[in-house]
Amino acid sequence: MQKVFVKNTLSGEKEEFKPIIEGRLGMYVCGPTVYGEPHMGHARSALTFDIVFRYMEAIGYKVRYVRNITDV
Repeated sequence: MQKVFVKNTLSGEKEEFKPIIEGRLGMYVCGPTVYGEPHMGHARSALTFDIVFRYMEAIGYKVRYVRNITDV
């Protein structure tokens, strides 16, 4: 499995990603809570984390990906 590095925003340093359970990754992503007119920003989290999900699967992780959409 390929090494993955992420930026720790608290320390500002790049750190190696180490999952809690080797070879598995759990992702929970909150969707948009839309009050006004739809715009491209509402799709940002879906697009960004879909790319992360696909990349992590491609390098060999078993990924459980959960996301929601909040309706008002």
